[in-house]
Amino acid sequence: MLGWRRAAASVLLLPRRAGWRPAAAMSSLLVGQPQYAWLRELGLQEDNPGVYNGRWGGGGQVVTTYCPANNEPIARVRQASLEDYEETVKKAKEAWQVWADIPAPKRGEVVRQIGDALRQKIKVLGSLVSLEMGKIYVEGVGEVQEYVDVCDYAVGLSRMIGGPVLPSESAPTTSLTSVAVTKIVAKVLEDNKIPGAVCSLICGGADIGTAMARDERMDLLSFTGSTEVGKQVALMVQERFGRSLLELGGNNAIIVFEDADLNLVIPSTLFAAVGTAGQRCTTARRLFLHENIHDEVVEKLVKAYAQVRIGDPWDSDTLYGPLHTKAAVKMFLDAVEQAKQQGGSVVYGGKVINRPGNYVEPTIVTGLAHNAPIVHTETFAPILYVLKFKEEEEVFAWNNEVKQGLSSSIFTRDLGRIFRWLGPKGSDCGIVNVNIPTSGAEIGGAFGGEKHTGGGRESGSDSWKLYMKRSTCTINYSKDLPLAQGIKFQ
Repeated sequence: MLGWRRAAASVLLLPRRAGWRPAAAMSSLLVGQPQYAWLRELGLQEDNPGVYNGRWGGGGQVVTTYCPANNEPIARVRQASLEDYEETVKKAKEAWQVWADIPAPKRGEVVRQIGDALRQKIKVLGSLVSLEMGKIYVEGVGEVQEYVDVCDYAVGLSRMIGGPVLPSESAPTTSLTSVAVTKIVAKVLEDNKIPGAVCSLICGGADIGTAMARDERMDLLSFTGSTEVGKQVALMVQERFGRSLLELGGNNAIIVFEDADLNLVIPSTLFAAVGTAGQRCTTARRLFLHENIHDEVVEKLVKAYAQVRIGDPWDSDTLYGPLHTKAAVKMFLDAVEQAKQQGGSVVYGGKVINRPGNYVEPTIVTGLAHNAPIVHTETFAPILYVLKFKEEEEVFAWNNEVKQGLSSSIFTRDLGRIFRWLGPKGSDCGIVNVNIPTSGAEIGGAFGGEKHTGGGRESGSDSWKLYMKRSTCTINYSKDLPLAQGIKFQ
């Protein structure tokens, strides 16, 4: 789960404060400036290859990554061309021949070494996540820690199933983190004399993604992203009868009954709605409050929101950083305006913060109908729609009426209600919580959702099943041929 505790005192220096100006001779890229020398520890340069298949390369378009806290350029990455893609797939198929002959426990040992290598770089990698994505430092470190924890979990699975589980969720706008992690993994593979193409990396645009979706050599394609793009991916993969694992959107709800412990509700809602500036797939976007406690909870929430420390992601006191891109800021403003037009009242936030970077105010909107179009639209931003309800049956139905079905949570002390919530007429989501937030999931729990969320389980106890082929094997050890349905040949 996301950590909201203070970061350790050894926080690495991240983007400079507003008003600071470099000397004329200094690089215009952050990676080339002395105070960001720690990026070199990860093997990052001003220009970085975005393809790895046993060797580094890339012949495609050059893209620049920016720090969302101040919109200054960090470094450049050369993406893959279609020729790079073809070469990488070929080498990956060749590497599979080697990997397939390695027993699962030995694969687990390699994964253990990967986890250890990441653990050694956890602070500097966490700083890179914060620099490139905009997460606060504690969350950046937590992101890497989750990768390490998944590696540890996979080591145990390697003794029970036929292969390890490796997380792969790199986004196209955080390519430097992808490059840095791949460099660490590649070193472990090299030390174990395993082909580097076992863990290939291709940074690319829509042309590369389309090629992957249509490539019959791709036995399984895992996609994390928007529902709209996920649908296109699923259709292209299905056209060739391939398999896809989709982890798409989530319009998650918290339901609070009048018997709930508000000492749990307020921090849980704040954590779920404001954490990562509302940019988690499990972020709470809808808050259903029983009509008898609606006003009291809203008042307490507004006070709690006012205490959220907004600032530089690298400051240990900061709890809330910037949105990832300028486009996300526009999406936030559009959603706030639509909410107003559809009858909502902004009781907190709703504006862009006047400072460098992509900062917006965490926002609370009340007064909307449960089925207002904007309420049914997932907006990847810190906007919480607060809605009233009267009866259990209606609010359970409202929880389920959106197209997505990722995470959900209720707050109550009624055991009967809890089991109805967990039962067939309760939540239709893949993650069904009680008295805890919608965000934050245990490593061992199957992570994924239903309906337009995609139905896949990309992490946890069930993820490995999709990465394996299922066969039913029957062996006849006798000299006779037993036939089905009592059929006999004379």
